[in-house]
Amino acid sequence: MDVYVQATAEALADPDPWRGFTGYIEAVCAMQAADRGFADVLTMSLPGAEALESSRAEAYQGFLELIARTKDSGDLREDFTSRDLVLLLMANAGVLSATGEAAPDAWRRPVAWMIQSFKAPARGPLPDPPEDAALYRAMRRTSLGATSPEAGKGR
Repeated sequence: MDVYVQATAEALADPDPWRGFTGYIEAVCAMQAADRGFADVLTMSLPGAEALESSRAEAYQGFLELIARTKDSGDLREDFTSRDLVLLLMANAGVLSATGEAAPDAWRRPVAWMIQSFKAPARGPLPDPPEDAALYRAMRRTSLGATSPEAGKGR
């Protein structure tokens, strides 16, 4: 998780907001690909792991700053939200799970598609992202396992 926090700091240190933003997304997705356990940790909530959640919160706050900075530069479409990163990481985890060792670099293509779609100007409207509470429930469902009786319960 420290490397995750470091990736945010490095992205913020880049003088080019778009390069920092895209480099961050590529770095985090590469971390998911290199360590499937990390992929799971990024897409689930672990309320009992205080140090881990604290690091995740620190990285998240840095990412919020990175979003604002990249929007201010005019490079990031205005309707991008932090929830889009959560969805991207969930999607990347799914690609990694599906392709496994058979195509270990397959994740790079859909991540590149997504990065290109984030570039301003927007090419068209998007549906609203899920609400924070819905994403939290989805992450919690992932951490409990889809077949767990607790998985479908709300917060």
